[in-house]
Amino acid sequence: MQRIDGIFKDVIQQLSDVNNSRWTYQSPTYGQPMPSIDEVKQMVHLCRQVIFPGFYGHSSMTPERMPYYLGVNVDQLFTVLHEQLKRGYCFACERQPNFVCSDCNAEAYASAVNFINSLPELRSQLIGDVEAAFDGDPAAKTHGEVIFCYPAILAITNYRIAHKLLEMGVPLIPRIISELAHSQTGIDIHPGAQIGERFTIDHGTGVVIGETAVIGNNVKLYQGVTLGAKSFPTDENGNPIKGIPRHPFVEDNVVIYSGATILGRITIGKGSVIGGNVWVTNNLPPNSRVVQTTPRETKFTEGAGI
Repeated sequence: MQRIDGIFKDVIQQLSDVNNSRWTYQSPTYGQPMPSIDEVKQMVHLCRQVIFPGFYGHSSMTPERMPYYLGVNVDQLFTVLHEQLKRGYCFACERQPNFVCSDCNAEAYASAVNFINSLPELRSQLIGDVEAAFDGDPAAKTHGEVIFCYPAILAITNYRIAHKLLEMGVPLIPRIISELAHSQTGIDIHPGAQIGERFTIDHGTGVVIGETAVIGNNVKLYQGVTLGAKSFPTDENGNPIKGIPRHPFVEDNVVIYSGATILGRITIGKGSVIGGNVWVTNNLPPNSRVVQTTPRETKFTEGAGI
C-alpha cells in the first residue's frame, strides 16, 4: 500500500508554501512557544479557587486550613501566570525591532506580581456582582448557588480577570480568557469594555458587549442584548479604522431587557429601562423608557394574510 504522505504529496507541498499567506502559520522568530490554551484554562480555574475558595477546588477546606490552601494555589497561579504572560508578550513583540526576550520575561514577571496583588480587589468586585445577581433573581436561593451555578458569574469572572490583565498591557492572553467564557456560556464580553460595580446578566446567552463599551454601576442586562457598533469609517485605502470609540455608554442603574440592540457611541442615561427587542441608535436622557409599539391583533381566516 502506498504511504499516505506519498498520496497527498501535492497537497502537503501546497499547504507548506509559506508564500501563500504568511499569517496562516506561526513560526516563532526566537523559538518562543505560543500561549497554551490548556494552561490559560488552568490559570483561570486557579483564580476561581482563590477568589471563591471551597466552591472551586477542595470543597472540604475549612477556615483554619484556608491560609495554607490559598498559599499553595497562589504560588501555583503565579508560576502558570508568569509563563503564559511571557509567551503572550513574546508573541506580540518578537517581530518588533530590537526585540529582546529577556525584556518580555521581566515584563511578564512584573505583571504577574501586580495581578496577584490585585486579587483582593477582584474578589471585592465579584462579590458585588454576585450580590447583584442574587438580589435581582427571585429564583436564586443562596449566594453560593449564584457563584457555583450561574453562567453570568463565570463570564463576568473571566471578564474581570481579562480586563485587569489588559489594563496592565498584557497582550493576547486577555482575549483568550474572554473567549473561553464566550465558548462556554454564549456570553461575549470583550476584555477592553469598562464595566462598573454590581453588574449582572440574567440568563445571559447571546449577550455581546463590545471593546469600547462603558457600563456604569448597578446595570442589568438580559439575554440577547447587544452593546455594539454601527458601521465604522475606513481610511483612504478602504481599510477599517481600528481603535476608535464605537460602542455605547450605559450609565448607572440601567436595565436592558432581552433582545435589545444598542448601537454606536451613544449614551443611555442613568435610570433608563430599555424594553425587549428594540433598536436604539440615539442618545437617551436619564430615566427614559423605550418599548415596542403596542401590538395589533389581526385575525386571519383560512390562511389569508399570512
